[in-house]
Amino acid sequence: MRLVFLGAPGAGKGTQAKRLVDQLKIPQVSTGDMLRKAVSDGTSLGKEAKSYMDKGELVPDSVVIGLIKERLQEADTENGFILDGFPRNVSQAKELDSLLGDLGKPLDVALVLDVPIDDLMKRLTGRRTCKSCGQMYNVYFSPPKVEGKCDVCGGDLYQRADDNEETIKKRLDVYQSSTEPLIDYYKNKGILKIVQGTGDINAIYRKILVQLNPAV
Repeated sequence: MRLVFLGAPGAGKGTQAKRLVDQLKIPQVSTGDMLRKAVSDGTSLGKEAKSYMDKGELVPDSVVIGLIKERLQEADTENGFILDGFPRNVSQAKELDSLLGDLGKPLDVALVLDVPIDDLMKRLTGRRTCKSCGQMYNVYFSPPKVEGKCDVCGGDLYQRADDNEETIKKRLDVYQSSTEPLIDYYKNKGILKIVQGTGDINAIYRKILVQLNPAV
């Protein structure tokens, strides 16, 4: 199965994608991971990407598409893949379709994890992490027994600098403005699946499997 996984920051996409990887035995192809690896390995595309990243600029779509092309020709993608982090807009989606057509690996499903904005704000602004052991909490949904202290090791909890309300609202605004057209794009292609991403994690995963069942 060849899948694009779409979801706003905080929607739980990473958690659910990991479970699909384990069950379906197909790799999660993260554009962020690919960029970091290419830069670290010093490949030609990695060097090109680094030249933009060093200047604080976005890596051009052509470079990202090049990385995806290389990755999707590796043996472990033969039975499918979960693409994460790309496309982010319709222009990228069209480039991706062209690439996948050339490779003979067209998408089967575009899966959207849909979570209300209010819930996303609470998930992201409520996140707290232990400075000592890395244990994570959420002050709204899974708070520590003692405020500001880790249940596991007693360490101090902190909030990531980019988990403040203003920064998160900007990230969500960008996501909404670029994703709404993507949803229509994949709906018109007849491969869109929408899963409500609120509630119990296991229940959400079961709903995902129900949606994917014809394609699995």
